[in-house]
Formats: sequence, structure tokens, C-alpha cells
Amino acid sequence: MRIAPFLGVKAPTGEDNARDGFGRLPPPAQPGSGSWDALGGAVLTYHTLNFQIDGQVSYKANREANGFWAGDVTELDGSLQYRLWPSSLGSGVPTFLYGVLEANLIHSVKNDSGGIADQNSGGITLFITPGLQYVTRRWIVEAGVQIPVVQDLNGTVLKNNYVYTTGFRINF
Repeated sequence: MRIAPFLGVKAPTGEDNARDGFGRLPPPAQPGSGSWDALGGAVLTYHTLNFQIDGQVSYKANREANGFWAGDVTELDGSLQYRLWPSSLGSGVPTFLYGVLEANLIHSVKNDSGGIADQNSGGITLFITPGLQYVTRRWIVEAGVQIPVVQDLNGTVLKNNYVYTTGFRINF
């Protein structure tokens, strides 16, 4: 069992003054935000030879830049990885195939532009993500499909149909 807190800062590395033929793009369409944002949370992991359970809570406090303040974001995530292969363990360190079921609850506060709340921003989304994870001693490859189960979004916020996710990690 492991509990690990985390803290971080999102730096304003992307361009936040992009333009097209009509002028400056709206802040949510900019490649960067222009703001320094703080984030933090904690991860809880319980691991056995057959399965692993993870839980995470995080909060991202967005800051104002260029008269725009993106809404703060709170996330609650849970994941179960169950060993599908090999069915029994022998000697040595084998590779593993895990089935994964993850849930992500995301709450975004409304954006603020010039002191006025954007009624077409923020809301709550719940994703359920089934997937697979292949684990070796040196690397991990994984894939899943995020399926929105709940999308209680404000105004005309764009909704997701589904999101494909893939990942590759190297252990060193």
C-alpha cells in the first residue's frame, strides 16, 4: 500500500496571443493559457500479485492571464487493474496482461472573462474507461476508451462522444 502526495506548477509555455483572419483567437482556443497555475493532490495505491487499486484526488487552481481566468478543476479518479495473464505465477519475472477499468469524475468551475462568468463553460463529467495494459520489466504499453457516462455541462459547452487513450512508459 502506498500514499503519495503531489504538487506542481503549470507554466505558461504555449503561445497565448494566436490570431487568425478574424483577429485574436478566444482564450479557450489559444495553444497556451499565459498563466502560472498550481496543482496538487494525492494518490493511494493498493497492489497485490493479482490486482491493483488506485485512487487519486487532484485540484488545479488556474490563474488569470490577459483578462481571462479559466475555471479551477477538481478530479476524483479510481482504477482497478486485474491480471488476466498469466493465470498462475511461476519462477522468474514474467510479463503481465492486465484488464483495466477506470472512472474519472471531473468538475470544472465556469471560466471568467473580464469579471463576468462564462455561462457556456464548466460543469461535471464522469468517464468510465475500459482498457488493457501490457507490463514487462522494462516497459509498459496501455490503451483504453474513455466513455462519457455523465456530462452535466453548462450552456453550449462541447461534449465528448468518446476519447481513445494510449500510453507507453519505460522503467529505469
